[in-house]
Amino acid sequence: MHAWTAGAGDPPLRLVEQAAAKGDPDPKAVACYGLLRRDTDAAGKPSEQMMLRFVAGRPVSHVTTQFLAWACDELAREGKTALLLVWDNASWHVSREVKGWVKAHNRKARKGGGVRVVVCQLPVKAPWLNPIEPKWVHGKRAVVEPGRTLTAAELKQRVDDYYGCDPLPPLEQKVA
Repeated sequence: MHAWTAGAGDPPLRLVEQAAAKGDPDPKAVACYGLLRRDTDAAGKPSEQMMLRFVAGRPVSHVTTQFLAWACDELAREGKTALLLVWDNASWHVSREVKGWVKAHNRKARKGGGVRVVVCQLPVKAPWLNPIEPKWVHGKRAVVEPGRTLTAAELKQRVDDYYGCDPLPPLEQKVA
């Protein structure tokens, strides 16, 4: 992470991994799904906004399908007909479960209307080709606080505020 120092003789700012206190009920990590929208708003003007959902737990395949279903419902309410996903090769993006969900969802959307999902896989080890990556980097830099560890609630609030998103209930991992 890059930062300016107060003066020429000051040591550079360094982020140091903070250890969680024993017995701290706060999660050690927070997972968030994000969708960068590069489309037009209701007035037909180009727009760039984020759709975010936090996860209660880890980003796994069945949570990914919940996020996609939610995103498709939101886009359908706006009258959109397709969602173009530019994805990396994260295991929860390329799993059989997610691929099967996309196929079944698209079949249903073709028959009864709705938002089709078009997946474009990025080459392996080429995250810079994904337009959302710079957004994530800037967001992380904007919400971090070098002097202390943020609570999960503070972090979620700062992320929502930075991207201009309404806080929504987290997606839940459902165990069968």
